[in-house]
Amino acid sequence: MPLRQTRRTPATRGERFAVLDPATGEAFDEAPDQRPDELDAVVDQAHAAWRSWRADPAARATALLAAADAVEAAGADLAPLLTREQGKPLAESYAEIARTAARLRYFAEPAPGPRPITDGRPVRSEIRWRPLGPVAAIVPWNFPLQLASAKFAPALAAGNTVVLKPSPCTPLATRLLASVVSTALPQDVLTVVTGREPLGARLASHPGIRHVTFTGSIPTGRAVARGAAASLARVTLELGGNDAAILLEDVEVERIADRLFWAAFRNCGQVCMAVKRVYAPARLYSQVVEALAQRAKTVAVGPGLDPDSRLGPVNNAPQLARVERCTAGALADGARAAAGGHRLDRPGYFFAPTILADVPPDSPVVTEEQFGPVLPVLPYRSLDEAVERANDTGFGLGGSVWGTDLDRAEAVADRLECGTAWINHHAELSLAQPFAGIKESGVGVAGGPWGLYGNLRPFVVHRPDEA
Repeated sequence: MPLRQTRRTPATRGERFAVLDPATGEAFDEAPDQRPDELDAVVDQAHAAWRSWRADPAARATALLAAADAVEAAGADLAPLLTREQGKPLAESYAEIARTAARLRYFAEPAPGPRPITDGRPVRSEIRWRPLGPVAAIVPWNFPLQLASAKFAPALAAGNTVVLKPSPCTPLATRLLASVVSTALPQDVLTVVTGREPLGARLASHPGIRHVTFTGSIPTGRAVARGAAASLARVTLELGGNDAAILLEDVEVERIADRLFWAAFRNCGQVCMAVKRVYAPARLYSQVVEALAQRAKTVAVGPGLDPDSRLGPVNNAPQLARVERCTAGALADGARAAAGGHRLDRPGYFFAPTILADVPPDSPVVTEEQFGPVLPVLPYRSLDEAVERANDTGFGLGGSVWGTDLDRAEAVADRLECGTAWINHHAELSLAQPFAGIKESGVGVAGGPWGLYGNLRPFVVHRPDEA
């Protein structure tokens, strides 16, 4: 299979939309606003490219390794652009690019080969794995490159082609990433489409798409599932979380305070599996609040391109409004801002890192996913109460337990109703492990070999031992 260096974003006709810098709130570039009716040609081209791409696993592995090298070589171009449109500190953008390249290398292995079935019958049965066809990958704005690669790397490795749609808030770095990756791919194997709704809805429901993989909100995820159901396409949905961190009585607060703070505030709290609620023993409650508040008050907040910034802005105006609304509602209900609690008086979408104490347990900042730099801390009287409150949510993505007695912490973690539980850390994932939520946090599995098999279907061949 020859490797061709060609442009992979389809020709655009007509409108464009502005891309805003969240550090200023002002437009700094534009992206194509592609029409839903353009998708027919894009999906047809992806299907045509699939015929040859699926045929040679070794060539696919070679191409993914070359793509990983190309991504690393383009880091100096990708990272500032990602920071400019997403807002995160430049160091975090470089980390996201490194993770993207690492994921391409992880999946750069030939697809699984045939496996015999031994069941005692005089028949040779064999499972062979087949790719699905064109895959739609719909990606949010918080980790646009990392989440894009989490979708397209296993899909491409399995022999599928991919139509990738980024959020309208972060289209530019994704387009550049696809252009870089596509230097190692045949034409139309990976295509990016950019635009505002209903482009994503049309892509999810397109009859030529065989698998829709989506990361985003629960309401949009439900809409994606309804759209994909029209053609009975497979769906993988990662729909966010409201992760709880339970601190045990033997926790050493100062020892874990930095890790706990950054588990909640990395990427300005805009992480699906960030800590979004902390449950602390009543005896340690004031100490926990003060330790977190001290860090929130002193962390450097500023534009992501400023090397001194540790926290950037919220990505977009609607999300900033949501963070403000959740915080204001909690304060109106009697919560106390131990740190922050307000938007910063400067251009852009900056919100002060906020630690909320004395929060009513039914406040939306506790029961919903705030997805911003706001963390409620709640006291508990008994461990059973803490576990019950941690599990009393429609979400089920992740959770963590923090303490000195690791066996006891693990026993508590085993009681959490979520897809992943951590002990003394949070939101750290290996490329080799499965990532899946329960309840309203998602459908399907990403990561590791499970992510690869999610892009394949079994094909069984039976052959008698004799003619």
